[in-house]
Amino acid sequence: MRFLVILLLAVGVLFGNPLKEGGKNIPLPRQSAYTQKGLSLGVGGGVFNPSSDCDCMGIWQGQLEYFYTPNASGGIDVRFFGGDLDRETMVMYQRYRLNMRFHKVVDNFDIFLEPILGFENTSLSEFRDQITRRTPTEEEKIHLTDKDIPDWVEGVIKDSSQTEIEKRKAEDCEKMFSLDGFSIGAGLGVGWRFHQYWGATFSFLYEFNFVKTSQISIMPGIAFNLQELWGWSKKNLLSTWISFEVGASRYFNRGVADWSNHFLLGIQFGG
Repeated sequence: MRFLVILLLAVGVLFGNPLKEGGKNIPLPRQSAYTQKGLSLGVGGGVFNPSSDCDCMGIWQGQLEYFYTPNASGGIDVRFFGGDLDRETMVMYQRYRLNMRFHKVVDNFDIFLEPILGFENTSLSEFRDQITRRTPTEEEKIHLTDKDIPDWVEGVIKDSSQTEIEKRKAEDCEKMFSLDGFSIGAGLGVGWRFHQYWGATFSFLYEFNFVKTSQISIMPGIAFNLQELWGWSKKNLLSTWISFEVGASRYFNRGVADWSNHFLLGIQFGG
């Protein structure tokens, strides 16, 4: 991935030219682009890290947007989070969001506001370790002599405090994926095509879930204009961007103070 970013940057520096006139092809957050008309389709995948206490997971995203007028568009985006939070818990988290965007474009810069309606669905599968299931009761501990105590029991007794700490960490991880039902929100986003080959994006999003939990998300990104190098796209499509986004988000009212983050590489097609 690092090699790809360096390669694209080198192409832009060697062969690209700064834009002098306004354009209609501007990259936007979440694998989208401002094209004034038509459809925009974006897909991406990457890595999601809920917190320092949780294992990294996979993230996949799809975005479909349609421009009704040069200043208004609507769309839907879908996100899937999947993988092992820790050694005991597996999660598949799904997010569906409908949005309307109201755009204000000046030259090669687009700023938009968007109301959002979302739906979350979580599937948690807990797999308890064999040692945890075989934790001895207090009565069993009393009647066991040192000679009778199996190795697995000694390990449980010695690590009981550590097990409690790990359990609390696992519960904090699970809280980040326990939002089922509907949510509403509002967002602010910008897209800037500052070079023939390059653009920058940024978005801020606030969401409130009806289980009385809110979340804020911040996501800057950089995009490469693949259309300038791809003849077929330049002839048949309105836009083609490769984007790399870094996101940070935090839940409130869940008792978890950590910020989660993700890294997403995607591609967008407009036509």
